[in-house]
Amino acid sequence: MADKLRVAITPEAILPDEPRRVALLLDARWDFVHLRHPGASRRDMLNLIESIPQRYHSRLRLHGHFDLAAEFNLGGLHLNGRCPEPPAYYSGSLSKTCHSLAEVADARGMDYVTLSPVFDSVSKHGYRGVFDAAAIELPAGVRVLALGGVNPENVGLLDRFAGYAVLGSAGWTLSVEDMARQISLFR
Repeated sequence: MADKLRVAITPEAILPDEPRRVALLLDARWDFVHLRHPGASRRDMLNLIESIPQRYHSRLRLHGHFDLAAEFNLGGLHLNGRCPEPPAYYSGSLSKTCHSLAEVADARGMDYVTLSPVFDSVSKHGYRGVFDAAAIELPAGVRVLALGGVNPENVGLLDRFAGYAVLGSAGWTLSVEDMARQISLFR
């Protein structure tokens, strides 16, 4: 999986030490961190981005408050149910949340998409995996990342995917030291 994209997605609430955790992930050679935070205000997101060292900004993607992309050199925008369209003026990199193969097939032009849930979710209780990672036929021309229940034990089953995205198994609720150990288990 060395050439696969690795993406970490933040939890709903902004953590007090989140900038440190984001730096930890990106220093560990994760490709992107998605700043999800659906309930955060624009000011909260602005403060968070400003708290993350600028050298990491090009590897951050926003799930909301897309107007902030004009103020920072960010890695892109992630389209989702809350924010399904980019601003008209935006011409940067895009990724998208998908929950079906039909949505994936319609997502041409995206840098990549996430497809979920592949396995039973770690962070969303009762959110059961619906795709067979070993047998799935992914549409050509779209880079698809597995999402949902991805952990160090099952990441080897994702050969058909361009990579993976994690939320719960990234260790956001652990101490920073334990989070570092947790993310080092992903290969």
